[in-house]
Amino acid sequence: MRKKIKNYIKKITKSPAFTSFLGKVMYYYGLLVFKTTRWQIFGVNQFYPIWEKEKSLILTIWHGRVLMIPYFWNGNRPLNALVSPHNDGRIAASFLKKVGFGIIDGSSNNDAHAAALNLLHSLEKNEAIAIIPDGPRGPRMKMHESPIYFAKKSGKPVFGATYSIEHSFVAKSWDAMLIPLPFCRGTLHVTKPYYIPADATKEDVEKYRQEIENELNMLTLRADKIFGLPKIEPGVAAKPKRKREEKE
Repeated sequence: MRKKIKNYIKKITKSPAFTSFLGKVMYYYGLLVFKTTRWQIFGVNQFYPIWEKEKSLILTIWHGRVLMIPYFWNGNRPLNALVSPHNDGRIAASFLKKVGFGIIDGSSNNDAHAAALNLLHSLEKNEAIAIIPDGPRGPRMKMHESPIYFAKKSGKPVFGATYSIEHSFVAKSWDAMLIPLPFCRGTLHVTKPYYIPADATKEDVEKYRQEIENELNMLTLRADKIFGLPKIEPGVAAKPKRKREEKE
């Protein structure tokens, strides 16, 4: 009986209706936090002018800092986000659609080639793309090469964005997700733009990857320190899924 109840609950939580509901809850809660936070914003003064000049760009956000970044999008130009086709990705997709983002399904484990083509096609159409470069399962705050690859192929710049909010909770999850409270102080940071030459070597790609990772981590950890939040150590990954879960 207990097993049947457990399976029934699992079925409900993976249903499209439930994931859509959670995405909407995330959206409205995030909107409350966004509207009531006293923000200090750094780096946006060059972000939007370059976006206007280049017509599109590549935005990177750490998995644990996704919630608030979409609310800073001004909506003037299309932005498509890469999300996992699995259950947590469906929740994120519901949230991002509510914000107004376009959705591109894909992950490193599921039809990655098709996702890569769709991302490049977006850039070619002058539609910006957003990538979580330590997702979907980490290691956290460690950037994989895909944003550098798309920048090299398209000639579009890479930006990183992060934020911190005082009195936030840090989830005990692999990504150390920041769970903010409304009516607090917060900071948004955007990195400088990174252009990757079309003839960049493998060594060049690694140099750029490390440089962007370092700047994004520096901004994140510095903002957390100002608000007295616990220091988050990069490098933790999600625990491997059991085979049965991977097949679902």
